[in-house]
Amino acid sequence: MAYRLTEARQQKDVEQREQILQLALARVTAGGFAALTMQTLADEAGIATGSLYRYFRGKGELAAEVFARASQREVDALAEVLCAAGDPAERLAQGLRQFARRAWDSQRLAFALIAEPVDAEVDEQRLLYREAYAELFVALLEEGMRSGRFRPLPAPLIAACLVGAIAESLVGPLSPPARAARDAGHASLSLEHVSQALVQFCLCAIGAPLPEEQP
Repeated sequence: MAYRLTEARQQKDVEQREQILQLALARVTAGGFAALTMQTLADEAGIATGSLYRYFRGKGELAAEVFARASQREVDALAEVLCAAGDPAERLAQGLRQFARRAWDSQRLAFALIAEPVDAEVDEQRLLYREAYAELFVALLEEGMRSGRFRPLPAPLIAACLVGAIAESLVGPLSPPARAARDAGHASLSLEHVSQALVQFCLCAIGAPLPEEQP
């Protein structure tokens, strides 16, 4: 009987931890990592603030796990496009557009993942996921080079450049001042402008043909 009680308790702890992570992700999605506080999170979860430390050693560890969960979704979504069948240049263009569109659909979260100042634990995750994105691009670049669609280049270095180009092209348009300007109706870069420029820049950088039609 004691074993069964322990097992039930473990299951309850797993469910409680998952609820905390879901609530934390919702807060970051709505307001960035600045909106993630242990006190507010505990209130939403209906537990004492001290109880959070049963599941996470501190805010940094919690924020890092939230970052990893949100980032893995984006890596998986990009991988589905880049690893599909078809022309590598078209897949790259499609992947870039998709990434930009997903960022635009959740602008606060995207900015938080790309550029918001964060705890050291989150910064470590940010570097790991930049490497994960780069690995996807390395595989696609090597495929394109073997087929003659891309000119011969050092794939790991160029992959890192692509990751940097994506981040830098989005950080400005997704920043709080840019979002505020759009909300106020002021002229600003649109998703279409950013996507088109990003696709053209990246394809030109690797010597790939530009798509005939821009969305």
